[in-house]
Amino acid sequence: MVSSAGGSSDSPARSDDKGPLSIGERAEYERLRSAAAVRHDRVRTVGASLLVLLAVVLAPFGVIAAWADTTISDTGRYVDTVAPLATDPAVQNMVIDRLTDRVVSNVNVDQVAASLGGLLASNGAPPVVVDHADALAGALKTALTSAVHQVVQGVVTSDQFPLVWENANRRAHAAVVKVLTGEGGSAVQAKDNTIVLDIGPVVDSVQKRLADAGFEKAGKIPDVDRQIVLLQTDKLTRAQGALRLLAILGLWLPVAVVALAALGVWLAPSHRAGLMATGIGIGVTMIVLLVGLAVMRQIYLDSVPADIQPRDAAAAIYDTLVRFLRDSALTWLTIAAIIVVAGYLYGPGRGARAVRSGAAHAIGAIGQLAARVGVRTGGAGRWLHRHRRLTSGIVIGAGALALALWNSPTPSSVALVLVVVVVTLAALGVLAAAGTTRPSPGSPDDRPSHDVVGPPTSDPHADTHG
Repeated sequence: MVSSAGGSSDSPARSDDKGPLSIGERAEYERLRSAAAVRHDRVRTVGASLLVLLAVVLAPFGVIAAWADTTISDTGRYVDTVAPLATDPAVQNMVIDRLTDRVVSNVNVDQVAASLGGLLASNGAPPVVVDHADALAGALKTALTSAVHQVVQGVVTSDQFPLVWENANRRAHAAVVKVLTGEGGSAVQAKDNTIVLDIGPVVDSVQKRLADAGFEKAGKIPDVDRQIVLLQTDKLTRAQGALRLLAILGLWLPVAVVALAALGVWLAPSHRAGLMATGIGIGVTMIVLLVGLAVMRQIYLDSVPADIQPRDAAAAIYDTLVRFLRDSALTWLTIAAIIVVAGYLYGPGRGARAVRSGAAHAIGAIGQLAARVGVRTGGAGRWLHRHRRLTSGIVIGAGALALALWNSPTPSSVALVLVVVVVTLAALGVLAAAGTTRPSPGSPDDRPSHDVVGPPTSDPHADTHG
């Protein structure tokens, strides 16, 4: 009875003992711990996935918002956007043809021919000559058109035209802001779903040259005709509302995208997997944005009547206006590709290990060669070797900061920063390898000296660096 009682009393009391757990208790503990870890990882995975998904979905809108904000608020950026139009042959031809037609249409050639016939009759010209005076209308119109076209072409293709165009657009920048925000209008105006640019200074220059050439009617070109259609769309009102919203979000939406992506990567159980997922997602959305721009280009070209804008001029205007947006999408696509490749190379895959091993061997060989020819990094090299992760993180972080502070980065600037980061990492690796390489036997650096930086060769720790 005592024995039984004692045995029964020991069994329930085991869970309160300070001693080691039994095999069964250890198994139960591990099971509960694994279940809790699985639940915890599942919650983190779901949360990280939602954050990354939100960042990926908002990424193209962030790019569009930033583009709209800089185009609207930055006068220099706006002028840079529209400046190439002044030297584009298709746009120049459109301006030349439009101004020529307006000047010629303002001259009543038939009336001139009739007046000529009356003048001939009053001066006693033969009736056959007077009767055929009206036939001169066609020839007069052709000659007038040719002369006016030559004068207008000289103005538009001159070196002064880009300056006039740039100054007009610079002055009109405030008006562009008003148009896109739906407020008033001046040089750039919104009329019947059409955005037009007032080219009054150009017309004045043409009028002056025509007047100097003897065309008195040139001074009567109607003011209403001093306009060039920049954009025509039946969605102008909706676009104005969208651009107002994007201008407001232009600063904070890109920041929110970066913050959401960073938080999602940090929350993910595997930071590398979260980073790669973010890169893949942003890359896909940037491709979708580029495809969307191409589709919208075709839709726009098909919707513009040929009598308003020639197709080649409309294409040049569209491509010029969206080129910075396209560059931004390509820049983010390049960054996303770099993130994905870097995440893969840091992974456990066979290919990634082979690349890392090959790079390490190459850098180590260069460092050893440098040490053997007399390049000594001493304690600094050994410090770099011991703090490889820290120095690599600093270099990569500096590269990311440089891109963040870069004014309007492009794929070329991303490639430049990438090259600088890779070269810097390789250089630090070479310095670290040179600092951990023992001098060759018999070399001057192998003889003990108080001037030699680093532990003596008899130090047992020196063998670990050899």
